[in-house]
Amino acid sequence: MFRGPRAIFKRDFIKFLNSPFIIFSSLLIPVMYLVVFGSALGGTLTHIPVGVVQEVPPYADTPLFTNASYQLNHISQGSANDAEKQLDVTVYPDETQALQDLKNGKIAAVIVFPSSVSNDNTVRIYEDSSDSVTPPVIENGVMQVLRELGANISVSIDKIYGDITYIQFFGVGVIMMAIFTSTSFGGGIALIKDRENGIHEGYLVTPVKRSSIVLGIISSGTVRAFIAGFVIFWIDLLATGITLQSFQDFVLVLLVILIASVGVTSFVVSFATRFSSQQEYGPVIAFFNLILFMTSGAFYPVIGMPGWLRWITVINPEYYGIHALRSIILKNQGLNVIGIDLVALMIFSSIMIIIGITTFKRTLE
Repeated sequence: MFRGPRAIFKRDFIKFLNSPFIIFSSLLIPVMYLVVFGSALGGTLTHIPVGVVQEVPPYADTPLFTNASYQLNHISQGSANDAEKQLDVTVYPDETQALQDLKNGKIAAVIVFPSSVSNDNTVRIYEDSSDSVTPPVIENGVMQVLRELGANISVSIDKIYGDITYIQFFGVGVIMMAIFTSTSFGGGIALIKDRENGIHEGYLVTPVKRSSIVLGIISSGTVRAFIAGFVIFWIDLLATGITLQSFQDFVLVLLVILIASVGVTSFVVSFATRFSSQQEYGPVIAFFNLILFMTSGAFYPVIGMPGWLRWITVINPEYYGIHALRSIILKNQGLNVIGIDLVALMIFSSIMIIIGITTFKRTLE
């Protein structure tokens, strides 16, 4: 009675041993989860960009403003050997310009110090409250400096986007997760299944150009990814209680989801063209799903990641998609802020489409 199971076991295990790529992937992915997940979450925030300004009208700089600006720019994190700056301070001559840069996402907070003729003698902190991690670090830094300077002065905090909860912060990232998950099945696996079934084996069987095949699969995968992203977007709004400010914001969200769907689908399909079986494709796409999502800023601000992980965001389409969606949904920002994200996604999509077409090969070609 054991002859049949033993024969199946032997055949299947030999196939596994004859696939070094699968063996390598099964060992590499858990290690990458340990390294990437452990490094991407809960890291020390460093080089947070903040602006400092003395309240208008622009009287001569007070000793408090001069000394506090210097001290804020020299707060360090870490041990003495690997200490990094906590804040990157920019001194503004004008409070209006500083607040405008804050709303445009160029800095994370504006710290306004009172002038020598101030009536309330209060330090005001205007902070980007779209994530719950960065503001407390900035506040603690200001309090630390004021204590060190012996300044007996009150501090007021203005969260310019209100109280954003973590589920609202993370919920935007789930939209990109839905896009990637949908397209990894609807785009990549669809291509590989067609190849396994011999549908793309040469012009005698499928008299269609390879560019048409790749573009067709990308188009189909994009539609599926867009629908998935759109559905999760509405679920996100209902679950988190977020309300869009205008119909223009709604249109921009749809535009970002569409362009992000094209980018991610193009990426997935470009890799799927290099594999002939789902066994090989599965571990690779799982690995990239981990890398892209963990370094996208969905869980934790990118600024808190170590440098060797942070550079991946430059080529990560999910990072640009999440940044654009957060800018619209949580901050009510427009094309002047998310324009660079859309351009980056379109450039990425174009490169991936070209790679997908040039690397796609049929066995009989």
